[in-house]
Amino acid sequence: MIKLRILFLPVFLLFLLCGCIQTLHKTPVSQDADYLPAQISDSDSAESIEKVNHKNQKSIQQDGDYLPAQTSTPDFAKPPEKVAPKDKKPSPIDPLVAEKNIAENSSPEKKIQPIFDEALVFCQASQDFWQKGELENAIEALDHAYSLILEIDNNDIPELIQQKEDLRFMISKRILEIYASRNIVVNGNHNAIPMVMNKHIQNEINSFTKKGEKKFFVESYKRSGKYRPKIVSALKEAGLPVELSWLPLIESGFKVNALSKARALGLWQFIPSTGYKFGLKRNKYIDGRLDPVKSTKAAIEYLSELHHIFGDWTTVLAAYNCGEGKVLRVIRNQNINYLDNFWDLYERLPQETARYVPRFMATLHIIKNLEKYGLDSIPVDKPLEYEIINVSKQVHLRNVAKKIGVTEKTLRKLNPELRYRILPKDNYPLRVPSGKGQVLLAKLDEIPVSHPPQRAYVYHRIKSGESLSTIARRYRCSMRSIMRANNLRRSSFIIAGKKLKIPRRGTIVYRSKKYNKIKYANTSSHVVKSGDSLWIIAKQYGTTTKKIRELNNLSTTNLHIGQVLKIRERKEDRPAGEYLKTYLVKRGDSPFKIAQLHKMPLEQFLHINRLTPRNKIYPGQRLYVE
Repeated sequence: MIKLRILFLPVFLLFLLCGCIQTLHKTPVSQDADYLPAQISDSDSAESIEKVNHKNQKSIQQDGDYLPAQTSTPDFAKPPEKVAPKDKKPSPIDPLVAEKNIAENSSPEKKIQPIFDEALVFCQASQDFWQKGELENAIEALDHAYSLILEIDNNDIPELIQQKEDLRFMISKRILEIYASRNIVVNGNHNAIPMVMNKHIQNEINSFTKKGEKKFFVESYKRSGKYRPKIVSALKEAGLPVELSWLPLIESGFKVNALSKARALGLWQFIPSTGYKFGLKRNKYIDGRLDPVKSTKAAIEYLSELHHIFGDWTTVLAAYNCGEGKVLRVIRNQNINYLDNFWDLYERLPQETARYVPRFMATLHIIKNLEKYGLDSIPVDKPLEYEIINVSKQVHLRNVAKKIGVTEKTLRKLNPELRYRILPKDNYPLRVPSGKGQVLLAKLDEIPVSHPPQRAYVYHRIKSGESLSTIARRYRCSMRSIMRANNLRRSSFIIAGKKLKIPRRGTIVYRSKKYNKIKYANTSSHVVKSGDSLWIIAKQYGTTTKKIRELNNLSTTNLHIGQVLKIRERKEDRPAGEYLKTYLVKRGDSPFKIAQLHKMPLEQFLHINRLTPRNKIYPGQRLYVE
């Protein structure tokens, strides 16, 4: 019995111990224990960071980078490998450390922006000073603004670089505007053109009054009487300086049909794109750039726009000549010192534009002192007088002139924008001499309808897979006419991407009179160059590839650069009896008659006899004929 009791006691204690362990596993450890860190939630951490720096919108992210993860008691029943590694648990954050990190990571834009703001304030102050007439204070304010932006270190940030460049550019334009207004602010007229004199202007005055361009100036001054009165009236109405009415003298010599190398046309020399921008239409019937009234209106709009950009008439004139983009690039591409006035800009402009402004200023000086330069006795043409009649019929000026009793030349001068001298179908305002309007309306039904000429050719870009026959069917013409128009020898010799001239129906295509001339007359050898081939060389020297290969013992057609080839004599240099016949010149013969007699082109006859059109032939002379 005692032995049983002794055995029962350990067993009981063992069961008791197992029960305690099981109870211990089911009871979680308290999270309020002193030895565990306090639980920090994501929302609490966000509030603490916002309190440290509530103005910084680019604060550190609230994803727990600087915050401790939520502390929890490890589960003893779980395997140890599922416990998060220690290196991934961030340490708790110190508020002072967070403030330091935020300050270090803040954008440099916040430090630089006050400098930009201060520079803008000085620019506005400069504008106020300028409007009050205090030019020195205005310039000093801009100087200070410019010194501020020079101190800015943009740290290669694109936004700051662009902002700095824009501000520097604006200051440069303001400087030009203020310096230009120095000569005119006394009179209170900011739209006047300053009359300056320097060596560049004096050179142009001498050219117009003493040297080779005096005739051009005198003739242009005479023509100015036709158009200038209406130009002056339009400038006054727009509030622009009337001195600009002399700009067409420099642009076109007051010729309405003047055409420049850059395809600028008319009194005011508009290129097509600029003319279209300011309402000058160009179609099959009219070109608004040729009309003096319409082009004057467009020029006034363009000059006004340029004056709003630059504020300085001398710079405006330069931009009118070469385009505002080029002038703006010259201003923008300066390094440190800004351009004070146009004459600083002068040295950096293209030569043609650089002379343009001095020529205009020289014109103003001459016009205001005609007696001084001996030009006061030049008569000017009378202004054009006309009345406008709206015509809705497509008629030719020649037929209109016959019906109203004037010359066609008179109507052409009044209506220079009509490209083919034919009115459009729509309601067109036709200018006729004064007193002829009612005559035209009474006889309008008697005038026949006219049509502008059609283009003889259209152009077709060859597409892949097309043949000459398909192209001919598409345009309803023959293959032979296309081949003649494009000097094609074979119908298969067309290349995708190239353009073909397609004759329109009714167009007669003649065979080209150009013959393939032999390039070299007395050459017996040829040095192979890059791009040469036997076929090209044979063509140049009037022989065949077979003969060249035989003469040079070539087994293949391969050539190498620098190779010297022997060239057989030309056909024309052979004895006459072998290839050509001879003709004995008789009295009264001429190269033309001999060529016609033997049905030869004159050019070919002269070529084989080594004659030029100026050479003379004599009776008894022997000449080669085919």
